[in-house]
Amino acid sequence: MQLIRQPIYDRNLRPFMVIWETTQACDLACKHCRAESHPEHDPNALSYVEGKKLIDQILEFGTPNPMFVMTGGDPFKRDDIFELTEYAAQRGLPVALSPSGTPLLNSKSLERIQEAGCKAISLSLDGSNAEIHDTFRGVPGSFNWTVNGWKTARELGLKIQINTTVTRYNLYDLPDIFGLVREIGAMTWSVFFLVPTGRGLKEDEISPDEYEAVMHFLYDASKFIGLKTTEGHHFKRVVLQRAYLEKYNLPVKDYFPLNGVYTSLMNRLAEVVASQPDAQPARDHIRRTPMHINAADGFVFVSLLGEVFPSGYLPMSGGNIRNTSLKEIYQNSPMFQSLRNKEELKGRCGRCEYNQVCGGSRSRAYAVTGDFLAEEPYCAYVPGSFPFSSQIEALSSS
Repeated sequence: MQLIRQPIYDRNLRPFMVIWETTQACDLACKHCRAESHPEHDPNALSYVEGKKLIDQILEFGTPNPMFVMTGGDPFKRDDIFELTEYAAQRGLPVALSPSGTPLLNSKSLERIQEAGCKAISLSLDGSNAEIHDTFRGVPGSFNWTVNGWKTARELGLKIQINTTVTRYNLYDLPDIFGLVREIGAMTWSVFFLVPTGRGLKEDEISPDEYEAVMHFLYDASKFIGLKTTEGHHFKRVVLQRAYLEKYNLPVKDYFPLNGVYTSLMNRLAEVVASQPDAQPARDHIRRTPMHINAADGFVFVSLLGEVFPSGYLPMSGGNIRNTSLKEIYQNSPMFQSLRNKEELKGRCGRCEYNQVCGGSRSRAYAVTGDFLAEEPYCAYVPGSFPFSSQIEALSSS
């Protein structure tokens, strides 16, 4: 089985996914918010007409069409979000929405967005209970609004992705969040790793060793649930390494200096799995990597003002769709081209044997060092230290 998921087309020519920040208006006050959202919609944001032009520009990449996600802030704070969704869906784009856990996440809004052509939504859940989640989101009641909206969306038949941002506030709660995602049901659990930008602070981060522990925990959790990471690209390296060890029945702790965080997370994961009788590992126990995309490399983010960023967490503009087409910016921006060229990576990322499949978080490198080509500052892996890298080199370069 091929372990590395790759888009079927050249990522130099087209993205796999386009994210549009429809607004920064939101009624939450999340600790990590990259957009530093506020209650009111910016009058200078892309208009309805400009939003339709953006959709037309996405279609210029050709078929199969990129995935199109409308995010925020809270996209339900835009009065025209239903009309924009309908326009995109009618033009053939696969449309997803990322609303916030507020009173706007209700059955009326979800029914309308589904009728407009939205196929999937992503919801953020940063704690397994109201105390942890609401403290993180800054508004009491967000947990219940999120869970109720989640259940309603499932009843409507919408596909659901649950997003969880890992911070020091919920590190040991991850197994219980996993349990809740399995209990209620979701297509994918997407685990975000904090980038210190916007309201996100370095002191909210977990350590590089804790990153490694979490990623190994996620590998084990992925046997029971669809799972991927965001701004945690070194998870793909962990998947390849763990897949090799499992193929030859080699114990993980003999090859990785995993700390007590991994033990604690795994102990709790075992308890959660035991409490869910239907939780059985997938028969093909060898996991596959998440889709191989990175900032400007199969992925592009359009801000509410039309600026084209490699990622929502890397706020450096390659151009503006108000005066240059998205296709032109994605293909020809020097910054975007540099981000796709792994030979330009510096430090450990430049030397790492897994840089073609990982590449590290360019967003976190920029946030921490000011250089988007610098080494991933929260990766604990020492290039060349895994003794079987040469045996799986073909997998990581294919």
